[in-house]
Amino acid sequence: MEENRFHRIKRVLDRRQTDLTVCLEEVHKHHNLSAIIRTADAVGCHYIHAVWPHDRRRTTNNTSGGSKNWVETKLHRSIEDAVVDMRETNPGLQILATNLSDKAVDFREIDYTKPTAIIVGQEKLGISDKALALADHHIVVPMEGMVQSLNVSVATALILYEAQRQRAAAGLYERTGMLGEAVQHRLLFEGCHPIIANRCKAKGLPYPPLDEQGEIVADEEFWHILKYKQPSN
Repeated sequence: MEENRFHRIKRVLDRRQTDLTVCLEEVHKHHNLSAIIRTADAVGCHYIHAVWPHDRRRTTNNTSGGSKNWVETKLHRSIEDAVVDMRETNPGLQILATNLSDKAVDFREIDYTKPTAIIVGQEKLGISDKALALADHHIVVPMEGMVQSLNVSVATALILYEAQRQRAAAGLYERTGMLGEAVQHRLLFEGCHPIIANRCKAKGLPYPPLDEQGEIVADEEFWHILKYKQPSN
């Protein structure tokens, strides 16, 4: 195992912000999906939501290779389903929709230290009326030029980094354990021991514990089963 990899992964997972998320409403272009997921990972989001009522595989396949291993995408058939799930996961969640309207405010005026979900819309048509109605606030990125909007991945990045700035200043990245022990252990194990993790999956074995250096703690029976047991069907 690469030296210090375990501690690096653990430090990243400890700082994950499970109460900050993005909801992609039918965003479907590969480069936008990849860029948004990469940015979500960079600012410490662990979950993002994707509304895609058509072929569900399209959204999951069109993602940035490395980032998709660290950011979990939850798929929904409708924006209503997505909002229900997001609110159940984070009570008190404020929902923001990127939209130029009479009641829209500068995205920097929002308090992102609160549990927050940011809805961004499809490249051509933008956010649906249903999503706008479900949002607590409409937000805009101020524009001084001739164009009226930014690329969806660029706008998302600006908003997420404002959220990151506010949360860092408030010390929210010093919180630990937001992911929960089971999720964190799974990601640590898969990140540090990918070959063993794949063998465990194939043979239906739970991941054994890791010590403080990230080394596997397991008895001879585990290694025997890992080596000789036939893979599960």
